[in-house]
Amino acid sequence: MTRALRVPGSRSAGVSDGAPRSPRPGWTEAYVALGSNLGDRARHLARAVRALREIPEVCGVEVSALYETDPIGPPPQGAYLNAVARLATRLAPHALLAHLLRIESRAGRVRGPERNLPRTLDLDLLLYGQRTLRTPELEVPHPRLHERGFVLEPLCDLAPELLHPTLGETIEVLARRVRDPAAVRRRSAGADADGSAASARR
Repeated sequence: MTRALRVPGSRSAGVSDGAPRSPRPGWTEAYVALGSNLGDRARHLARAVRALREIPEVCGVEVSALYETDPIGPPPQGAYLNAVARLATRLAPHALLAHLLRIESRAGRVRGPERNLPRTLDLDLLLYGQRTLRTPELEVPHPRLHERGFVLEPLCDLAPELLHPTLGETIEVLARRVRDPAAVRRRSAGADADGSAASARR
C-alpha cells in the first residue's frame, strides 16, 4: 500500500477527485519524477525518497510503484527505474527545484549540455499545485509530462483523477493515450525511504 499523504488541513491520500487539494495556507501539493539507470538504481531512488523526507519544508511524501523502461537517449544505456513522489511543501517552486538539484548532485549526477544521457539520478518537478510557470530554469507543468508513459503510469498510481493544469484532462486519460505495457513495465513494489519495497496501489 502507498503511504497516506498527511497534509495539514487536507484529506488523506486515496481520495482523489481531480481537483487541487486544499492544504493549510502556505502548503502546496507537488509531484516529483524519479529515475535512475546507472549503478544500484533502486538504492538511488530509495535514497532520493529519504532525502525528500528530510527537507524541513516538505511533509507527507508518498511514492508510486517502480516502473522499468527502456532508455530514450543515445546507446549504450541500461534500462531505467522510474517512480513518482507526491509531497506537500512550503517551498516556492524554484526553492524546491534547488533541493532536487542538490539531491541529484549528492547521488553523483553531473548535468551537462547534452540531454538524455545515463544518470545515477534524475529528479524532475512535474506539477506544483495547479500553478503554471515558465522560466529559463523551470517550467511547470513539465512540458513533456503528457508524452511520457514512464511518468504518467507512476503518476496514475497516486492521482489518476488529477487534472493537468493546462490540458484540462485527467492523468488517467493522458496515460491511456500513450500506454504501452511492453515499454513501461510495472514492478510489484516501489522504493521506500529505507531501501525496502513498499507496494503501491492503483
